[in-house]
Parts: sequence; C-alpha cells; structure tokens
Amino acid sequence: MYEESKKGRTDGEEFLIKLETKCSNSGISLMIIKSDRTIIQSNVGNDEHFLFQFLELIFHTDDNNSQVLKNTEEYTIAKTKDSRLQTDYLMLSGTLQNGNMILMRTAVESIKESVDIANRFLAYVGVAMVILCAVIIYVVTKKITNPILQLADISKRMTNLDFDAKFHGKGENEINLLGNHMNQLSETLEKTISELKSANNELKTDLERKTEIDEMRKEFISNVSHELKTPIALIQGYAEGLQECINDDDASRDFYCEVIMDEADKMNSLVKSLLTLNQLESGSEQVVFERFNLLEVIQGVANATAILREQDGISLAIHAQGPVYVWADEFKTEQVLTNYISNAIHYAADEKQIEVSVIPKEDTVRVEVFNTGAPIPQEELAHIWDKFYKVDKARTREYGGSGIGLSIVKAIMDSFHQECGVANEENGVKFWFELDSRVEGGRYAQTQDENIVALENK
Repeated sequence: MYEESKKGRTDGEEFLIKLETKCSNSGISLMIIKSDRTIIQSNVGNDEHFLFQFLELIFHTDDNNSQVLKNTEEYTIAKTKDSRLQTDYLMLSGTLQNGNMILMRTAVESIKESVDIANRFLAYVGVAMVILCAVIIYVVTKKITNPILQLADISKRMTNLDFDAKFHGKGENEINLLGNHMNQLSETLEKTISELKSANNELKTDLERKTEIDEMRKEFISNVSHELKTPIALIQGYAEGLQECINDDDASRDFYCEVIMDEADKMNSLVKSLLTLNQLESGSEQVVFERFNLLEVIQGVANATAILREQDGISLAIHAQGPVYVWADEFKTEQVLTNYISNAIHYAADEKQIEVSVIPKEDTVRVEVFNTGAPIPQEELAHIWDKFYKVDKARTREYGGSGIGLSIVKAIMDSFHQECGVANEENGVKFWFELDSRVEGGRYAQTQDENIVALENK
C-alpha cells in the first residue's frame, strides 16, 4: 500500500478498497480528506470528533495529551489520549501524492493485547522448542551413548575372556567402525586363545606322557634287573663251584651244568619275550593277516601242552563245532593261545580242569580259556596286562614265569585291533580274546596300519 501511494496510485477505487480492508482487519480507524476538509472516505462513526483530534495533533493545540513519536515530511506519528474515553491511541497523519490527507488511528490497548498474545505465543513456542530440543538432544545422545556403552560392556566381558558378546550396528560412522573392529578383535582373540589352550593341553599331555614314559622306563629297568638278578647269581655261583672243583664226581658236575643251562635258558627266553613285546608295541613287527581254521590252531596248542597237563593231572576239553575260519596272524594267534593255556596249566587247582570254548558271533569269534582254581583278586584284574606284573610272585618264579606273557597277549590283540579280557568265575578264572570272522570276497580288507599285510586265502 505504501509503495502504491508513493507511485501516485491513490485515486483509484481499488486502492481505496484495499486500504479500507486493511484498516478494518487491523482495527484501524481511517479517514481521507481533501485540502478543503471534505471527507472522501472514512470508516469512523463520529467523523467530526475524529477530525477534531487530528487537527489538534496537526496544529499542536493539545500538547499535554499528545506526544509526537516520529515526524517526517511525509507523515507524523504521535501518541495521544482521548480525554473523553480516557484511552491512548497511536495516530498517523500524512499527505498522499494527490494532495489528499490521510488520517489513521488505532488504540494502544489493542496493540498491547496483540503484543501480549504474541509474547505468550512466543513463550509457548519457546517452551515447546526447549522441550523439543531436549527430546532431540536425549534421542541423539542415546543414539551416541548406547553404542559406546555397548562397546564398554563388550570390552569388560572380553577382559573376562567372554567372547560371545558382539557389537550390532549399521552404518559407516566411527562408532560402528570401532564396533566392527572390536568384533574382529574378539574373534581373533578367541581363536588365538583357543589355539594357545590346545597347544598348552598338548604340551601338558606330552609332559604327562614323558613323565609316564620315564616312570615306565625306570620300572622296566628295575623289573628287568630283578628278573635277571636271580639267574645271573645262580649261574655265577654254580660256575664258580665248577671252577673251584667243589665236587669232583660226574653227577655233581652234571647237576651244576644243568642248573647253569636252565638259568641261561630262562634268561634267553626272557630276552626273546622282551624283544617280541618291544617289536609289537613299537609297530616294527609285521602282522600278516590270513584266513585259517582256528580249531586246527587250538588243537595244535593242546597237543603241544599235553605233556605238561599229564604231569600235573590236568584235563582239557574243547567246546567247538565244525571248522571256524578267522582272519588273523596265525603264528601270533598261536602265541596268544599258548600263553593262555600255559597260564591255565600253572594255576589250575581243585578239579584241575581246563576248558577251551569257541563262540561264533556276528562278525567275530570269541575264544575263552577257563581253568578251575582260585580267582584273581579283584583289585589286581586291571594290572595283570602290565609288564612284569605277577599276581603270585612265588608261584610264578617256581615255574619260571617272567610276568610279560599277558603283556605280549595284549600287544598282539592291539595289533589285530581286537579285544581281550579276563573275568573271575564261580570256581575259576576265564581269559578270552576275539578274532575277525568276516568274509569279504575271499580277501581281508587292509587296515590303516601300514605294517598289516592282507593275504588272499589259497
């Protein structure tokens, strides 16, 4: 409106309508008059009183009730008080481009009310903005601090070697990048600690194994020394007797020589047994698998031990049916049977009976050797397979046993990858072992042991 008045567009009806609309909407009293005081336009009810107030303002006839706020060549703004209504007004008077005068008045109270409303609105808006900012700050802060707290918790758990906690975050910001790196660090630490624990466990096992081997070596040396001490002492004593000609008769010399030869034979047998056991345990002895009739081997061992049984009045019964074919090393199987039956002969008592039973199973054949007599003490059952272990040391020495026969049996069955065992019965002791009886196209499947050779049955 001001720009239009400066351009001289104040004569048109459109300008007057716009001006009056503005004044009505804003609560402003308006009057436009000519130089001869003719009223052109007015939205005031009491035109004369309104015109009189402006004349007082223009001509400064009422300085006590008026205060000029701004005075320019184009307009004057003043604050005045209506003496009749006792109300403060802001009044503007000016000259338009066409020479007409424009008079405008608005109550100061309405401005104050507007200002109060605006102030209250600004206050409400300010409070709302403060609350909104607080919420935004809280949300943003939580968004920043939560990942940091999560990382702090993860690092605390990592100090306790708990690597299950993982950081979960998306994005490419610095915190997420740090979280991803902590996840990688956690995985790397877990893997490294796992490897260290495995290595430590292996080292611990190796140390325990080394200690066990050292103990076994010491025990082995002690046992071998003990076993060889007696025959060496006898050989030395009787050899010295021969050298000093203690007895000059032929019978005494023959007796001395027989003792020396007998003890030397025992030493030779012990050394051979030790060599056989060492080869079996180290895997250096080749195990040849072939298919053979187990009953023929049992019968051969029974015939070989017949003289010993007859001397002690021991009976032997074989419980088996038909030919029983198995896959094993025939020579070593004969060693196992010989050890079992020899032990049974030496320990048979009461009825002095030995029973050999062959029991076919689904894929194996079990051979059981039972002898009547005293049972083995329960606490010693687990040790009878140990080298040089003797349940009855005096009796074992009596028949020349070395205490490694059952150790050889265990080593042979381990080389076959089969089981063996012992159990006390009501009136005696039963030893057993198992052999493979599967038939696979006439050929035995070669095992993983490179020392085992499969032979085709011919």
